[in-house]
Amino acid sequence: MTSGHSHAPPSTAAGPSHERSLWIALVLTTVFMVAEVIGGVVTGSLALISDAAHMFTDTAALAISLAAIQISKRPVDARRTFGYHRFEILAATFNAVLLFGVAAYILYEAWRRLKEPQTVDSVPMLVIAVIGLIVNIISMRLLAAGKDTSLNVKGAYLEVWSDMLGSIGVIVGAVVIWFTGWNYIDSAIAVLIGLWVIPRTWMLLRESMNILLEGVPEGVDLPAIENALLGLEGVESIHDLHVWAISSGKTSLSVHVVSPTGDLERISLNASEALASRFEIHHVTVQIERRPCAQASGAHRFA
Repeated sequence: MTSGHSHAPPSTAAGPSHERSLWIALVLTTVFMVAEVIGGVVTGSLALISDAAHMFTDTAALAISLAAIQISKRPVDARRTFGYHRFEILAATFNAVLLFGVAAYILYEAWRRLKEPQTVDSVPMLVIAVIGLIVNIISMRLLAAGKDTSLNVKGAYLEVWSDMLGSIGVIVGAVVIWFTGWNYIDSAIAVLIGLWVIPRTWMLLRESMNILLEGVPEGVDLPAIENALLGLEGVESIHDLHVWAISSGKTSLSVHVVSPTGDLERISLNASEALASRFEIHHVTVQIERRPCAQASGAHRFA
């Protein structure tokens, strides 16, 4: 038997431009978070305080994302043969759990205030929320470029996205209170913010957990990969097909290919080229066998 192994040129899940964007977004968010906490206390607005809480999670998410990027740059060593790229996924998971906690707190506090409405000073609340919206929009534009290539950056982007919606909700609430005096609108807006965050947080948690469990990455068609390998000249069967990701954009594949009479080196090369060109999978290990090894006996085709 023989085996082939191929690599693409090294790439990073979050490059220097993403790191710079995260730093700028972190500074903007931190400065405004402090102002919003003060404003929420002064005006007595739960919606504003809930938005400040989201700002806090934004700050934490951005800081964690930056830390994850720095740690993931560490080279491989004798104990971490894949390096530290997985730390980015741990950061995304932590951000999701943090968001769930904040949403739960806001829903509880809103329920409590609906029973005991409090007076809200709508004008300062409106001014602060408008400034917050501007900060959120700037941060979102900075992070938008990296959200599709890094799950870590995506987590930070979703934090800012949810907070932008929160700022819009606070603005609407402030305007309604200003014209009607309905203070309970403040708590209702806070509830809507919390409910809006939960499904998006679940999606982030599901994606990060799938990577931690070494599941098939999103967008990878495993049956199509199997058919492509079986369609190669000289291939009789395959087994032990595994596809997983260490971090965002770092998909790996290993497979045993059975070829009783084919050119082993040519099959290995063709398999690597097909996986790279058709599926954008470059980190590939292909083990070629003249007859199925013991692992193939009674095993599922993907295991």
